[in-house]
Amino acid sequence: MAAVPAARNVLRVIRYLAEQARPTHAAAVARELGLPRSTAYQLLGALLDEGFVVHFPEESTYALSTALGQLGTSADRATRLRRLGAPLLTRLLGEVRLPVVAQLGILHGQEIVYLAQESAPRAPSLVSAIGVHLPAHLTATGRVILAHLDHAQVRALYPDRESLVIKAGSGAGAGPGTLRELDELLRDTRRRGWGLENGEITDGYASVSAVVLDHNDYATAAIGVTYRTVAVDQSVLPEIAAAVGAAAGALGARLRGR
Repeated sequence: MAAVPAARNVLRVIRYLAEQARPTHAAAVARELGLPRSTAYQLLGALLDEGFVVHFPEESTYALSTALGQLGTSADRATRLRRLGAPLLTRLLGEVRLPVVAQLGILHGQEIVYLAQESAPRAPSLVSAIGVHLPAHLTATGRVILAHLDHAQVRALYPDRESLVIKAGSGAGAGPGTLRELDELLRDTRRRGWGLENGEITDGYASVSAVVLDHNDYATAAIGVTYRTVAVDQSVLPEIAAAVGAAAGALGARLRGR
């Protein structure tokens, strides 16, 4: 493989800045990456000129701009997730060996949107088909993503009790009716380590889910399985959750390029 040190160093700077919780001094970039200080300034200057880095002059620090995220959007993040995740859903069905439907979803405002779906033999038909939008706080996939957002982000999505009210005709059952109940539900989800929904979308159906984390440990998607409650013994839920968690972890590894 041909050595392209300048290109590699640019990518190293971008990755380093992406890992930082706050804007960073150029000297720190140079020190941590083992670069000459002049090289670090040149690379940061080029990234600044191209709009990929912002400079905070009062602090003499640098941070990534939103341009990289916009590139990801233009490359169709949903399509990338679907292509990476669909084979893992098929593998998940083989590991669970139960009449379940495996799904991959992302958060879109207050809704969960399903990007991919695979069904095992004798699995039920669901309302949550590919492209369908469902209230996030009522679904297992939505709940596990919400549980990994910070409190301010959740409040931005659900600012008041009225934001939890489901529109007429959605077919959704009872869920958290107050912000306190929503907070408690998300705390339970974090404590458990996986998402759970039972009869709140369709009576007699339940779902288990796990979050997909990207390279910044951000909740970018969720994988879940849905089943008829009469067809699955509740004692095996921890085993199902472990298999779903492994699939979600594998998708996260693929997103990180590993």
